[in-house]
Amino acid sequence: MAIKAKSVNTGVSVKKMKLILDLVRGARVEDALITLQFLQSPAAVHVAKTIKSAAANAENELMARREDLKIKEIFADEGPRVKRFRARARGMVGRINRRSSHITVVVEEEEV
Repeated sequence: MAIKAKSVNTGVSVKKMKLILDLVRGARVEDALITLQFLQSPAAVHVAKTIKSAAANAENELMARREDLKIKEIFADEGPRVKRFRARARGMVGRINRRSSHITVVVEEEEV
């Protein structure tokens, strides 16, 4: 049975998040957390936190051990945009979109 955890409004764009998610997709939870620990990106902190939450959910719901869990699915969806404006030349306005994302992690027990 698959267990899910979701993190919303991370403040990191989907484009930057996908680079991190591709590194840990399909990996065991322990290996993914070790990989994320050594990445420089601030997005790795959000991903690691969500994976830990999914592992904790699986421990409580399935009585599974963290060592037996594997990441079945991990993806990022687009979140709300914060729209800002900046003054440009000749009285015009330049639009600034600050993008955010939602992270979803699905873990399940590895079959031996």
